[in-house]
Amino acid sequence: MTTPFRQSLPRRSFLADMGMGFTGLALGAMLQQDGVARADWAPPTGKPHFTPKAKSVIWLFMNGGVSHMESFDPKPMLTKYSGKTIAETPFADTQDPKKLAIERLVAPDGNGMQRNKLYPLQVGYKQHGESGIEVSDWFPHIAGQVDKLSIVRSMWTTDSNHGAQSQFHTGRHLNDGAFPTLGAWVHYGLGSLNDNLPQFISIGKREYWNKRDGQYLGPAHDAVPLRVDPNNPLDYSRSATNVSADAQVIGQDLLRKLNAQRGIEYPHDPDMAARIAAYELAFRMQTSIPDIVDFSQETPETLALYGVDQPHCKEFGMQLLAARRMVEKGVRFVQIQHGGGGAGAWDAHGGLKSNHESNARKVDQPIGGLLHDLDRRGLLDETLVVFCSEFGRTPGTQGSDGRDHHIFGFSVWMAGGGLKRGVVHGSTDEIGFHAVENRHYVTDVHATILHQLGLDSRQLEVPGRKRVEIDHGRPIQEIIA
Repeated sequence: MTTPFRQSLPRRSFLADMGMGFTGLALGAMLQQDGVARADWAPPTGKPHFTPKAKSVIWLFMNGGVSHMESFDPKPMLTKYSGKTIAETPFADTQDPKKLAIERLVAPDGNGMQRNKLYPLQVGYKQHGESGIEVSDWFPHIAGQVDKLSIVRSMWTTDSNHGAQSQFHTGRHLNDGAFPTLGAWVHYGLGSLNDNLPQFISIGKREYWNKRDGQYLGPAHDAVPLRVDPNNPLDYSRSATNVSADAQVIGQDLLRKLNAQRGIEYPHDPDMAARIAAYELAFRMQTSIPDIVDFSQETPETLALYGVDQPHCKEFGMQLLAARRMVEKGVRFVQIQHGGGGAGAWDAHGGLKSNHESNARKVDQPIGGLLHDLDRRGLLDETLVVFCSEFGRTPGTQGSDGRDHHIFGFSVWMAGGGLKRGVVHGSTDEIGFHAVENRHYVTDVHATILHQLGLDSRQLEVPGRKRVEIDHGRPIQEIIA
């Protein structure tokens, strides 16, 4: 009796016939997981779903919670009514959402915000550029580029502690579990622009609650951690012994064959698949990565533009200069964390003036330089730069000279990548308490970025992982050119 074809062809032989490369390995993993090929779902092709306006993203995250009032949403009424409770101001009986928020927000001493005194602005502000947008005096270099920015002053989120760092990256509260970050979705959905470089890079310290990216998409979609050090940019990127280039090629070829065979035998192991891919990429990166973080070919003018010649902003300036070089070479998503570790450097429960003034000096010139440099090189139109933080800070004082966490209204800005220039969208109320006009949850930022990259998040969903509506967000059409 003839044995049916499906039984006569062993799985491993079938996969081997499909090829020893990652095409066969990926197919094997899908078949192993689903049992059979599914007609109603296919993995991403690596191509955008529609014509993109941007190629790359530089994501600048300020850990700890930047005060929106002392950065990109100045509120002079805080100074006018300084020392008064909200109940003692003309704003006590305004919009219902704000009244509800006031009742919900409780300061650490157990008193509601209605007993908390309004705290005056700790820095001046001015209008800048042809757009006349108000920016804090702590950010003069970014203010000089304000006509390139789309500022969204009406953000909100739900995690009132620093798990909000993870929430801003994933769109989900930590209590919901672990979910992929925006960078992981971009990595999952789009193909490589440069096969010799990782497409998703992370720079800067990340706390444990915000450490991983791929989550259920798999470790292959985690960011590659990078140090801006040409002598040691990433772990294990250099050979421990002196090995000739020819010998490395022979060894790598053998290792690739052995890894592929192992992958065929165990196609359902995403950790192994990610590790194999990382080894192969690491081999190709041994020359390309050190070159990216070697600034010897940059002019003194460019180094000074990023503040690399200034001790207070040298480190962040080098990171942003490396980011420009990365997107120039074809890296898709560069994720840079400033002030990571613990609650975050911007967490100013006390001493807000000294805290924010110091941190702003570290990031302002490098960010202003990045925007100018990208624009003059013709890269800003295809690169989205994002400035964000997990939440804002309260209009009322905490202790004597600080502000608490604030989730009901705060600001982010984006620039380049097909967005409008020199615009403000949304607003908070007169004291910066509540987002009252064109309110946006954090995934609206995600949706805007994905849209500019030509991706529809609903077409990226994976079987068995149905996302809720708020996960997808909506593109902020009002800032899209």
